[in-house]
Amino acid sequence: MPETSGSSGRTPETHVIDFRAAEQLLNARDPRGAVKLLDGVIAAHPENTAARLLRARAFFASAQLRPAELEFTIVLEREPDNAFAHFALGRTYERQGRHDQAKRHFRLAAALDPNPEYLKAARFDS
Repeated sequence: MPETSGSSGRTPETHVIDFRAAEQLLNARDPRGAVKLLDGVIAAHPENTAARLLRARAFFASAQLRPAELEFTIVLEREPDNAFAHFALGRTYERQGRHDQAKRHFRLAAALDPNPEYLKAARFDS
């Protein structure tokens, strides 16, 4: 009998499948469906930063900005050099009208990775 995690009867392999399906749902513009799948993955594996980052992106895409902010913050606590997470948190703050906080994270993203999109958002010239 395969080893299961928790009482849900879900196997680690099932969580990988759910993660991949959530990626596909997000790409297909169904962020709420992605969040539903990722909730189970994160409940079973709260330490999984990749799943948290994907869920943060899904929250952002569905305009659930406070949950997105929380997830991006958790990712950055674990990976403070994650340029994408800084950039995405900056976008989240920007959509909330929190421009000073957004600018700080845009600049951190650009300092970590000179991606043209990050540099443009950082507005170093202003």
